[in-house]
Amino acid sequence: MITSLLRMALVFLCAILPVRAVLATDATEILIGYAGPLSGASAAVGKSMLHAVHLAVDESNKRGTHIGGKPVVFKVISQDDRADPRTAELVARYLVKIGVTAVIGHWNSAASLAAAPVYESAGVIQISPATMSRRYTAEGRRTSFRTIGNNDGAGKFTADYAVKTLGATRVALINDGTPFGQGIAEQFGKTVKEHGAAVLGSYAVSDKTSDFNRILAELKVLKPDAVFFGGLDVQAAALARGVVRMQLGARFIAASGTVGLPFLKAAGADGNHTVVLEPGLPLERMPGWKSFEKNYMQKFDSSIDLYAPFAYDAAQVLIAAIRQADSLDQRKIGSVLREIRFNGLTGPVSFNAEGDLKQPVFTIYEVQNQSWVVRKTITNNR
Repeated sequence: MITSLLRMALVFLCAILPVRAVLATDATEILIGYAGPLSGASAAVGKSMLHAVHLAVDESNKRGTHIGGKPVVFKVISQDDRADPRTAELVARYLVKIGVTAVIGHWNSAASLAAAPVYESAGVIQISPATMSRRYTAEGRRTSFRTIGNNDGAGKFTADYAVKTLGATRVALINDGTPFGQGIAEQFGKTVKEHGAAVLGSYAVSDKTSDFNRILAELKVLKPDAVFFGGLDVQAAALARGVVRMQLGARFIAASGTVGLPFLKAAGADGNHTVVLEPGLPLERMPGWKSFEKNYMQKFDSSIDLYAPFAYDAAQVLIAAIRQADSLDQRKIGSVLREIRFNGLTGPVSFNAEGDLKQPVFTIYEVQNQSWVVRKTITNNR
């Protein structure tokens, strides 16, 4: 009887000891913030980027990470900035307060520019997977990085295509009044002038308006052969419909952030022949795309937005820098990021002294039969 009780006790101890061992060596939790639009008109892109960040973090946690010889796990803390700069600043203050090591975000340039000084003052690293305004990195913050190209490249290459391939000689510029829209329209206008084309007029509107009637009436008189819009998808669709309705006979060219289903649905057949340049390779040409797509769809069963791969790489390169630094000291992590060479889903990821992507890639798309078709991929400035 006593022997039986001893055996039972030993079995019980063997069963609980591994649990106690795990509890005794609990991994340190590292908080990674995510900030982007999770509600409102841009919720779909924000949620897709968040899913991609979760996927990168989950994969890393499965592999296991040790910092200073001790196990760590990464945890994502997500916040909805509503693509609004005032909300973005509040979100940034909250993420800093709870002690995140870094933040993946924000999506739109206005939100990133509002939040970036908050992160900088706290020493918190910010890696944006979507902000394209040149100002974001040009303002000299040591904590600001991005995994896509900026407005300078996007505006230049779009203008090159407009003049050299589409044959545009008389263009009109419209922007949505945001840092992103203004910046890319200015660069587009500057480059077309360098190519000898004329800018007939430059207009700014609210990023909330869908009424372009006054501007379109002026353009009817000016007769441009191309209209460039610095703004996002649904608003671009309203302008595309207006260009067709007013029978301008001009090619409609929209800024990055337009490729996707929202534009196609909102513009309908009037969106045909619209030209857009977006950051990165076409999704199916990205290294490791098939594996990423499979894992993403199995876990989330939702559409993959154009910017999700850049969010995935932002999280991946951050974790790689933390591992390489072997430290949670944000200054050390930032120093590693400025020297890192990382082969990501979107291609090589490395940053210049300002935090910009060193070798950005862009792809030009055109709408044909209400579907996006790849027209040209630009690598190494060609």
